[in-house]
Amino acid sequence: MRDRNTGWRVAYLVAATGMLLVDQASKAWAVRALRPLGDQTIIKGFFDLDYAENTGIAFSQLQGGGEFGRWILVALASAATVAVLVYFFRTPRADDRILGACALLLAGIAGNLLDRVRLGHVIDFIELHAGHYYWPTFNVADASICAGALLLAYDLFKESRIPKEEINKQEVGSHIT
Repeated sequence: MRDRNTGWRVAYLVAATGMLLVDQASKAWAVRALRPLGDQTIIKGFFDLDYAENTGIAFSQLQGGGEFGRWILVALASAATVAVLVYFFRTPRADDRILGACALLLAGIAGNLLDRVRLGHVIDFIELHAGHYYWPTFNVADASICAGALLLAYDLFKESRIPKEEINKQEVGSHIT
């Protein structure tokens, strides 16, 4: 029983590693292809690719912290990684949505953390907009973090609507299987 549960967790971690590799490969491509060319319109009025270096946090907030800010953000991302890993290993095996959310969060946090440690900034290049309203430039890691956070939020709201007796039955059932 324990081996099967461990196998599933390893599979989620392998998926997270795959997402991390996609993030890093896409950023390497952006450095080689987009940095020299500048903004590239893919779908006019909706989707552009535009190389940017983000020294702040999500969506380019808190820019200009210098080296001190860089290492504070590295420390915060490292703490977040540990917190998500602890949550991941404490989550019951039957809770695939939370395990998947944790894998997405881990991939995204690790992708941006690697950039910040190696480069001192995060590489962003995806730009979505509707007419003149632009969503802040982001990357695959940011999308992974958002998807993981949305899954956790969904689970939180879904969980709050399940009667406590049903939750207890599910927990007992997950320990049996």
